[in-house]
Amino acid sequence: MIIKEVRFIDLFAGMGGTRIGFEDAIQDIGLSSSCVFTSEIKKHAIEAYKNNFNDDDIFGDIIPIDPEDIPDFDFLLAGFPCQPFSSAGNRHGFLDERGGLFFKIYEILKSKRPEGFLLENVDGLVTHNGGKTFQTIIDKLVNLGYYVEHSIFDSFDFGVPQRRKRVYIVGSLIAKPVFSLPLVERRTAANFIDYTAPVHKTTFTRLLSSKFSKEYLEGKAIKDKRGGPNNIHSWDLEVKGRVNSKQKVLLSEILKKRRSKKWAKNKGIDWMDGMPLTVEEIRTFCDYTELEDDLNYLTDCGYLKFEYPKKIKIINGLRKRVYKEDSEKGYNIVTGKLSFPISKILDPNDVVPTIVATEAGKIAVSTHEGVRSITINEGLRFSGFPMDYDLSGLDYRLAFDLLGNTVMPPVIKYVSSCLLEARFNASKYPLSNVS
Repeated sequence: MIIKEVRFIDLFAGMGGTRIGFEDAIQDIGLSSSCVFTSEIKKHAIEAYKNNFNDDDIFGDIIPIDPEDIPDFDFLLAGFPCQPFSSAGNRHGFLDERGGLFFKIYEILKSKRPEGFLLENVDGLVTHNGGKTFQTIIDKLVNLGYYVEHSIFDSFDFGVPQRRKRVYIVGSLIAKPVFSLPLVERRTAANFIDYTAPVHKTTFTRLLSSKFSKEYLEGKAIKDKRGGPNNIHSWDLEVKGRVNSKQKVLLSEILKKRRSKKWAKNKGIDWMDGMPLTVEEIRTFCDYTELEDDLNYLTDCGYLKFEYPKKIKIINGLRKRVYKEDSEKGYNIVTGKLSFPISKILDPNDVVPTIVATEAGKIAVSTHEGVRSITINEGLRFSGFPMDYDLSGLDYRLAFDLLGNTVMPPVIKYVSSCLLEARFNASKYPLSNVS
């Protein structure tokens, strides 16, 4: 059958990154395309989608929609909700209402029988529940008669200056799609930083600039979860109170030693990354006369917390960590990069860390004018969106909520080209077009 126009549906559409990549791939093989159905529930995502695609006909929740009410289409696109399978979430998988949305995709595919599909999710989906969740997905798709292929790709390998690993699953009724990683020039943050953007100084950015040079700050993480030369800690900044040199050594040693697995064995509990240590345990690696006084002072300041260790407990069939109150309390680092207004300052010659929705404004740039959060337009460029994509109608937090959950259009374009080649026997687009 000769197709002159490729019809597709865009489910869990977000800000439209999947549509952009797919339409670019369609255009490269000389065909036109038409999005005949779009579904998205997040209001600011719908606003951005309408503004950038001039599409006012967007459906909300996909669950109550009867597949038979969806117009006929050739390809289904869906970046179905990833939080149930993500290391950043509780990883409840299919037990989570959103995790079960895959079965709605399955229902639509079974009813409409399109020629192909493209699905995207976090790479943690592949290993969730020992791989059983992913195998269930693949088996159900294969049982519908599709040739199915999947792979994990990092957006950095596609000219996007951001690390974002995702699993891509494609299927075709015609022939098995084949992936072969293209050779694309990797790009760093320097290619996309706007050094003309204004710097709005805050108390925290002034503190950073007063203590460290522009060059020293480049590439630094600001968090208390890890040690090493590339981290600036709260005690380096003295944001919670004055800290002398001996106390800084103490905090750094606790930060490092609390991760040892021997403490869990001694306490008779399952190991976790960062356990509270008693005074006696701390004395085994950092012992001096004023130790206990310093521990209590640093706890009062908020650099440390005095708490019970945690054990694993099964609650409603799910593994959770709860305090083991029959154990002795210990001192633990107050961690969490979210406690700082900024968690990472970009190294212009390196890649941008994965942008996540909960860290809006926490990725920053160090300039000669001072330290500032990345702009919305920089966030778009760091995510591979075209220059004409516009999020100016949204406030900063909502814009980065979208960017933190988006797909990377250049990766979608490549994966789509592999899927389309299986259908149309078309050559993959020139690698120079991956941008």
